[in-house]
Amino acid sequence: MVESSLPRHASTVIVLRPNSDGQFEVFLTRRPDEMEFLGGVYVFPGGAVEEGDGSPQMLRRCYGLSPTVAQDIVGTRLSPQLALAHWVAAIRELFEEVGILLCVAESGEPVDMKNNERKARLATKRAALVEGTMNFSELLESEGLYCDAGRAVYFSHRITPEERPVRFDTCFFLAPMPSGQTPLLYSEEVTETRWITPHRALEESRKGRLPLMPPTLAALTTLGDYDSWHALSARYRIR
Repeated sequence: MVESSLPRHASTVIVLRPNSDGQFEVFLTRRPDEMEFLGGVYVFPGGAVEEGDGSPQMLRRCYGLSPTVAQDIVGTRLSPQLALAHWVAAIRELFEEVGILLCVAESGEPVDMKNNERKARLATKRAALVEGTMNFSELLESEGLYCDAGRAVYFSHRITPEERPVRFDTCFFLAPMPSGQTPLLYSEEVTETRWITPHRALEESRKGRLPLMPPTLAALTTLGDYDSWHALSARYRIR
């Protein structure tokens, strides 16, 4: 009998945007074929919660959500610090993988992300973050930015079955595509990106044209129950 491995804490963020007919699309990324874990599969951006995601320095760079409120949302299975660290991990991974940064100024006001100088600096600092020569709290502090934790809405929770060799205890979040930003088309962990409606994604998966894992299929199925952007945003208070 193979002993079950302990799941790692992880976060996944489902980025959404309304489309022209009043419905909405989700943002999927394709992992490189050569990656040992889920190579060639389409996923939502995300990854493991890192130790620094729950550090005091990092949690001080969060806006719109406190550790205790984060724990109230996800449940007491997580400490307040680890609960909020899941929000941080979702925001950090989203920036690392596709360059989307959910952030605000210290006052909570939006930040001009169309500024070319800021865009160039953030691109350089994203590369340093991926390389491990800069951590996320340092990056935010250097730009006077805060994680817009209130923008990422808790959606669901899933634990990988015990029989799997690699297991994650994952929180899923929803977040609207921030204005003034454009996702990277590819990066170190992404070979392709797609905006697609949940119904279309499920249809293409059934036809074998879009490889998806069970957690992604489950999320898309739930999202497919909402027939409009208005209905979805009202249910989850997406802003």
